[in-house]
Amino acid sequence: MTKDQRTVAIGAVAGLLFMIASMTLLPQRLSAPIPANGADRLAYALRWDALAAVPFLLMLITVGNARFLSKAIDPTIGAESQRLIVNGRVADNTTQQLLLFLVASLALSLVVAPDRLSTIAAAAITFVAARLAFWAGYLIRPVHRAFGFAATGSLNVWLLGSALWLSLR
Repeated sequence: MTKDQRTVAIGAVAGLLFMIASMTLLPQRLSAPIPANGADRLAYALRWDALAAVPFLLMLITVGNARFLSKAIDPTIGAESQRLIVNGRVADNTTQQLLLFLVASLALSLVVAPDRLSTIAAAAITFVAARLAFWAGYLIRPVHRAFGFAATGSLNVWLLGSALWLSLR
């Protein structure tokens, strides 16, 4: 195993452990209203999903400003700096992860037990922390993105899996 592979493996395991710890501890510390119906559950999830979208918005602002202030204002001439390329890749991956998160959190909000609805809030907080870690790690050195990627990816797998499992029970 190369040094970079070890770095990625350690980061990925740490990201997975962060997600597990966060999703174990946070729901106990957060409260959620007891929803009257499915619409109330979806409304609760959407309020937290707005928080989950904030890192993506910051990424788009960062990329847009970098383009405006450089020759990369014309994206067809290939004048992007390395930092702009990284920020664009982070935004692209965050688009993908956010889509999965939105579907999973909304689906889970409809099937989770009412006393476990705070799981949605915990997931949104975890998602934000993981995406910011992914972004920071990528900017430091691309192999350091593994923590945030694994935390986000495993969170989405867990949310989708839980929503499907509870739907089929």
